[in-house]
Amino acid sequence: MRQGLFRAKFAQALCLIALALGVVACSPSLNWRTVQAPEEGYSTLFPAKPDKLERNLPFQDQEIHQVLQAAKIDDDIYSVSSIHLVGKQVEFLPKILKQLQLNVLSRAGVNLQNALTQETFYRNANQQRMVAKNYFLEILVSEKNNSAHQLMRVMWVASTVENDGVWIYQLTVLRTRASNEDAKTILTNETFSPFFEELKLY
Repeated sequence: MRQGLFRAKFAQALCLIALALGVVACSPSLNWRTVQAPEEGYSTLFPAKPDKLERNLPFQDQEIHQVLQAAKIDDDIYSVSSIHLVGKQVEFLPKILKQLQLNVLSRAGVNLQNALTQETFYRNANQQRMVAKNYFLEILVSEKNNSAHQLMRVMWVASTVENDGVWIYQLTVLRTRASNEDAKTILTNETFSPFFEELKLY
């Protein structure tokens, strides 16, 4: 029950920030800038100034803190979700990470084993280059009796911080309207790759 509520609340948070971004006028050109998130322990490049949303999500009688930062450029949404697990909540890491992955991958009808992937790198708190797997998804969404074709690239990173629990990061780019484009071909070009490759943890 609680896990189902967690899934629903997380999906609701993504919808809320997507709706908020949908009414913001955005420049068609990319203006890459480093966005520092010291409270969440990371920095990365965003193509525009992101909006920020914070909320608590219920999970097994606990309140899990989540922070979303997202920016919209035309039909593309760039977002970073940060979830902080502290104290005994650290024990939830495998379950929460699995739930996050299920929430996203199930939309495309795939799983961790058969999804299209590619490895990329980020830097950890010691500035070491670490490997992370990126997933490329094609999603069909029904809109007013029409089917919209969406593309997504997503990456998950879990980072343990000494005396400060664990952070789970989900980096996502969602192309909300796509033609018959290949997700991996489109979402690995220079319009999207810096967002993932410039992730640095503190």
